[in-house]
Amino acid sequence: MPPAPASRADFEARLRQIGAERYHDKHPFHHLLHSGGCTPAQVQAWVINRFYYQASIPMKDAAFMSRVDDPALRRAWRSRIEDHDGTDTNEGGIARWLRLADAVGLDRDYVASKAGLLPATRFAVDAYVRFVRDKSLLEAVAASLTELFAPKIHAARIEGLLANYDFADDSSLSYFQNRLKEAPKDVAFGLKWVLDHADTAEKQEAAAQALIFKTDVLWAQLDALHAAYVTPAAIPPGAWQPGTHLIRDVA
Repeated sequence: MPPAPASRADFEARLRQIGAERYHDKHPFHHLLHSGGCTPAQVQAWVINRFYYQASIPMKDAAFMSRVDDPALRRAWRSRIEDHDGTDTNEGGIARWLRLADAVGLDRDYVASKAGLLPATRFAVDAYVRFVRDKSLLEAVAASLTELFAPKIHAARIEGLLANYDFADDSSLSYFQNRLKEAPKDVAFGLKWVLDHADTAEKQEAAAQALIFKTDVLWAQLDALHAAYVTPAAIPPGAWQPGTHLIRDVA
């Protein structure tokens, strides 16, 4: 006989433990950023590379929705795209991230062009989009459950950036402030959906592995930033060079 699935409570505890052990709030670059230890160029490199992830989220969600037959699930998921792309009444996360780019002194058109990305940033984010496009719906939703751990990191990021960087204010940090309101809604739906649909031990394992994959995607992005712009400071060919593409640059 196949193994019995874990209880709902035990399976949720397993998912939360993945975050406790593997979420990228434990990464050295994260601690450097939030403590005020990053140079202006290191902050700029983070803004440039993280933008690729932010801009890819609605594409990931659109790929997911294209595979969903259930109108109720599509309706529930649609707000995630609107949260990032914006609406007539909501600026959207992508625009808010470009406001952060302005604040740290970057040419927003350069950031929006997605040029100068670290290769590992592009590979990791593209892998996540492909994962959501190609894997089961359960695995795709489970991968989004890093949102379980996001409010804590957003709150810490707001506090750390405000305390340590001159560019930080309510306008430049509006992306994170808005995610404090948006993420709980998304994660409440996603967690319930995963707990409802992971009704066998095999499905629970697949969901857990999907969440591990997503934590790896986030960790890999910070690994790349640390290696390129902190130590050993080996910037790959074609990646953004500090001191370039700033607001003061003249074409």
